[in-house]
Amino acid sequence: MQNIDSIPISTDKRCYTVAELQKMLGISRGSVYQLLKTGQFHWFKIGTAIRISKFSFDEWLNGQSC
Repeated sequence: MQNIDSIPISTDKRCYTVAELQKMLGISRGSVYQLLKTGQFHWFKIGTAIRISKFSFDEWLNGQSC
């Protein structure tokens, strides 16, 4: 398994992986899956791989307050 710190994040993408969201948000993999389960943003599967819509995720993230 690849260490999430070694995964580069490109903002030119149309979708993110679970590991990329984990790294960007600084949360556990389980927490990312929990966000997916609650329908916070659009995601889809390609085989067994989960991909998260960059547009949908970015809109959700911009709506969050820190």
